[in-house]
Amino acid sequence: MALTLRTLCASRSLGLRLACPSADQDRPLTWVHSSELSDPTPYLDGDELLLTTGLGPAPDPAGYVDRLVAHGLAGLGFGCGLGHDDLLPALREACTRAGLALLEIPERTPFLALTKAVAEARAADRYAEVVRTDEAQRALTAAALGEDDPDTGTARVLDRLTDRLGAWALISGADGRVRRSAPAGAARRAVLLRAEIDRVRDHPGPSSVTVAVGDGQVVLQPVRLIGPAVLVVGRDRRFTPVDRQLIGSAVSVLTLAHARSAAAGRAERRVRTAVLRALASLPGCGAEDVLAETWGPLPGGDLVAVALGGRATGAPPDVLLDALERAPGVAFHAELDGQVAALVGAGSVPAVLEVAGRVRGVRAGVSTPAPVGELGRALREAGRALDAAERRDRAVLRFADLAGSGLASLVRPEDATAFAAAVLAPLVRHDTERRGDLVASLREWLAHHGQWDPAASRLGVHRHTLRARITRAAALLERDLDSPGVRAELWFALHTTDPA
Repeated sequence: MALTLRTLCASRSLGLRLACPSADQDRPLTWVHSSELSDPTPYLDGDELLLTTGLGPAPDPAGYVDRLVAHGLAGLGFGCGLGHDDLLPALREACTRAGLALLEIPERTPFLALTKAVAEARAADRYAEVVRTDEAQRALTAAALGEDDPDTGTARVLDRLTDRLGAWALISGADGRVRRSAPAGAARRAVLLRAEIDRVRDHPGPSSVTVAVGDGQVVLQPVRLIGPAVLVVGRDRRFTPVDRQLIGSAVSVLTLAHARSAAAGRAERRVRTAVLRALASLPGCGAEDVLAETWGPLPGGDLVAVALGGRATGAPPDVLLDALERAPGVAFHAELDGQVAALVGAGSVPAVLEVAGRVRGVRAGVSTPAPVGELGRALREAGRALDAAERRDRAVLRFADLAGSGLASLVRPEDATAFAAAVLAPLVRHDTERRGDLVASLREWLAHHGQWDPAASRLGVHRHTLRARITRAAALLERDLDSPGVRAELWFALHTTDPA
């Protein structure tokens, strides 16, 4: 409890008397200081009680008091019995006019007694703050660790924090959604603080931001839950250093509570991955039964695989997994081969994409529908669509659209170029050194499905010349050009080097 003039005057041992009853008696005192200077303000900070005996240079009472008020002093104590037996009438009048508290200090009360009283009161206040802070930290820790479910613990921590501070609080997750708030209506404040929340969450290192809102304050601090999150605490008055320490304690206990459950979470992620991999590669092995007993059965009918993430998103798998945990319509989800895969009903794909899209930078690949026995094919389709979305800088790409755009769209451009260069190298080298036109002749011959006369006519050469070139090309390539597979590979290589 802050020390005030009223508290000092209530002490019988000091014998103080308030000579200016109209002044503010409940203003907190930071310290007490004595001075006989006509202008002691250069040596004061404000909110002090200034003590004087009036023995110094006779000041102008009105100007003297006005300077003290302008500097923010809490009050003036006048020691009687040394220089003056009673309060100076002009000083009393000036204090009454300016509203500055004026205390009459009897001769028996040394100024040192007031200094000791203020020091002891401040020490008591600081000790009480330490006790209250320690009790609050214990309460927050108990709230965070008292439940096995980290989400329940988070709610309890916010409740305890807001009760202690007389404030509201919310936690904004990595996807920008409010994960928890206390009271529940505080969640709507996140919209007004969106820019500040994003700035704190996206800062590369620890960063705390304080925002003034009217006469109050809002404090934002990063907290590591499932991915980067932000704790936001606000109220209609300023936070004290002790309040800020308590907010920091809340950040610590929230982080520790979620770290405690991280090991179990990692184990569950590994089990999920194993189950999904078994569903994809070993249909009928019993993985579907394990999934049903642990997380619930898959819905009937065909399923769609949605692959999320990608190399360029920067979205950690745990953030995506957490987003999918709350997404409607997700039958099962797991991390698989560096991506996050979700199995959903065809009608739930838009809802899942909407939830995943709230994670900044995420991309998605969507498979065609498949029965449970063909989930391996669906997962491969979703993964290829996601890779293509990365290459094309698309947020969402469906395999059906990708397949309709041709075989080349399924292969990374750099891989296709390397393959074509390796396959056609003997022909390119021959044409460069001997000008044999083998590459052009092979392309035209394949374009005409191996028919000699139309291809030769197109090239403007005799069909025997074309036959000799194709025979030479087959020898250099060491491949059987009558094989449909070889022709397909060569046509892909030629198309890659010259798509037109």
